[in-house]
Amino acid sequence: MRRMMKEESSYRTSSLENATRDPSKEKLHMKLCSGSCHAEQILQTLNSYRQSGIFTDVVLLIDGQEFPCHRATLSANSTYFRAMFGGNLKEGHQNIINIQKISASTMSLLLDYMYGGNIVIQEDNVEGILELSDLLQISKLRDACITFLEGQLHPCNCLGIMKFADSFSIASLTEKSKRFMLECFVEVSCHEEFLEMGVKELVEYLSDEQLVVPKEEVVFEAVMRWVRHDVPARKGALKDLLEHVRLPLLDPTYFLEKVEMDGLIQDSKECIPLLHEARKYYILGNEVSSLRSRPRRFMELAEVIIIIGGCDKKGLLKLPFTDLYHPKSRQWTALSSVPGYTKSEFAACTLKNDVYISGGHISSNDVWVLSSQLNVWIKVACLQKGRWRHKMATLQGKVQCYDPEENKWTLLSPTPFYQRCISAVCLDNIIYVVGGLLSKIFSYDPREDSWQEVATLPGPLESCGLTVCGGKIYILGGRDENGEGTDKAFTFDPATGSVEQQPPLQRCTSYHGCVTILQRMNR
Repeated sequence: MRRMMKEESSYRTSSLENATRDPSKEKLHMKLCSGSCHAEQILQTLNSYRQSGIFTDVVLLIDGQEFPCHRATLSANSTYFRAMFGGNLKEGHQNIINIQKISASTMSLLLDYMYGGNIVIQEDNVEGILELSDLLQISKLRDACITFLEGQLHPCNCLGIMKFADSFSIASLTEKSKRFMLECFVEVSCHEEFLEMGVKELVEYLSDEQLVVPKEEVVFEAVMRWVRHDVPARKGALKDLLEHVRLPLLDPTYFLEKVEMDGLIQDSKECIPLLHEARKYYILGNEVSSLRSRPRRFMELAEVIIIIGGCDKKGLLKLPFTDLYHPKSRQWTALSSVPGYTKSEFAACTLKNDVYISGGHISSNDVWVLSSQLNVWIKVACLQKGRWRHKMATLQGKVQCYDPEENKWTLLSPTPFYQRCISAVCLDNIIYVVGGLLSKIFSYDPREDSWQEVATLPGPLESCGLTVCGGKIYILGGRDENGEGTDKAFTFDPATGSVEQQPPLQRCTSYHGCVTILQRMNR
């Protein structure tokens, strides 16, 4: 009997297993609701409980208004509440929690978000929502507010948004607001927020190399608007602000009518040296070497380099080419050919933004001027004596120094080298020397009467082109230790002491002229 019952039981089990293994029945299961749908239903139920006060276990007291809530829901949304309820803070064990310095209306919006996942962020509530989500550490909502503010950036509000971002240490929003301000400076400077900024903040923007303006007149007018907004309190800052306006780059007529004739500027004795520097630049051009005489990075005016003539790779043929190089775009443009191109080893310099070359043979006394506006060479008064392998400059300062006031030469500290075929330029009142088949760059400080080795080139050079552009020294072409011309180009940055290779010249060139002028760029 027992055996029969055991066999029957075994049969039933086997039959059930066989039925379970039936392929037609293997996927028979009931799915009542998807995950997101189920979660949404739960949240809706919890929200109805919150609104009805069912199963609530804590009350948030905000600005005198009570909000019954569920600790679990608050903790699931907020790191702040999770730490409060899960730790040893006394508030975590209280039935009523008072949160100060926030509005009840904003808390109501956040509770709707916590219990429903939806919230409408708009201009009139974004700051409150961001402030509260930052306090309660609801990162997803905080990030949504930041994204909204980024989309709201406008010339009329970017400075206010930047201050707000600073107060909450939102680095990404601060950076985007600042970049927006610099790129839209022309428009921003016309709005009320600009007039309310502090002097230190304004100086910071005026001195930023990323400032985008088509011409310097825009910067000057912005500064004067800011000062005139509160003359009694701000006129003392005029000199500090004008130090960061590149007055030499203003149109001379504009400078005469709008700057020199301005009553506030006339009353400020501290501004006189700045006016004098601008006048000197109008008369002498590039001889005035200061940051204020350099175009801003994004202006319609830019510094460009001109390579004139020279010898070919073997040093046999004289080159007729005049080429213009734009360092920002790294593009070359052909200019009018050098007249009497059989010359070599002539002197070149700039004056009032035109290029002068003189000599080129033992008996050559020709002087030619390349008009930067007309792109034509014009012959002017000759030298009194034919020259070659000489130098011509509108800058003062040599190894051997000439004082024009006392009309005398003075011997200074000897050079640490005794080579020929060297080139020299002046940057920020320091003279830099390259060439003589040396692989070193030397500097001379006239104030200290001292020489210093400042950098090393990849190889020795002589008879190279040397000019200053964009605050860096460009070393272009020249001859190597084998006596062959090169097309290599380098920059030396005195601020960092680094030497970097640049795109090559159009051809191998040595004994050439090399100068920097200003050019109005087409946009």
